[in-house]
Amino acid sequence: MSIQTQKKISSLSIFFPAYNDGGTIPSMVLTAQIAARAITDDYEIIVVNDGSQDHTPLVLEELEKQIPQLRVIHHPQNKGYGAALRTGFASTAKEWIFYTDGDAQYNPLELHLLVDILREDVDVVNGYKISRNDPFPRVLMGAIYNFIVKSAFGIHLKDVDCDYRLIRRAVFSAIELESNTGSICVEMVKKIQDAGFKFAEAPVSHYHRQYGHSQFFNWRRLLRTVRHLFILWWKLVLKKKLAAHTT
Repeated sequence: MSIQTQKKISSLSIFFPAYNDGGTIPSMVLTAQIAARAITDDYEIIVVNDGSQDHTPLVLEELEKQIPQLRVIHHPQNKGYGAALRTGFASTAKEWIFYTDGDAQYNPLELHLLVDILREDVDVVNGYKISRNDPFPRVLMGAIYNFIVKSAFGIHLKDVDCDYRLIRRAVFSAIELESNTGSICVEMVKKIQDAGFKFAEAPVSHYHRQYGHSQFFNWRRLLRTVRHLFILWWKLVLKKKLAAHTT
């Protein structure tokens, strides 16, 4: 797969949250390096190892020796997807931040698709899945989830649940993220949207998971995420409506 882009960005932080992704994180880091070199001369790669219990830490330790631009941050215990994202965002140093998951369901080599539609007034380029390559129950659940959160939170994106995003780092000076669960994506998009930042969207490929297991689609995590989504809805939607009604 060749990367064809003439656009450059000044500097770029790429980071991956990783939990038990030992079989995929090496390819993600190496393809991220290729993608970064195509669009900028100033980049860093960060992996947040969220308390992995497989060989992820060993693989990352070896990669860190070989790749000067790679920095690994370890959570001693698993803190959750949202906590891994918050650590990643807080650890970046470049003007633009790109992140996707460490499980290889998205391809870092498609980063140029996001860069190609950047304009001066765009603060976030949000990917959306061309087609979701998961078992049908997950496809159905994902569609229902996407519909519910878009309706409940008034989000205007095609795909809230696509963790393939290029974000101007200055955005995080204007918003503060709190979630430790998968609900962080809804919190982040909603807060960025409400703060008045401008989105663009780009279609990206989604691949079947080849290694490990999804951490989102188990009942305990799912119920915890639903509970946190309700709390977010109360804070970010209902309380604002009540406050507007009383003024």
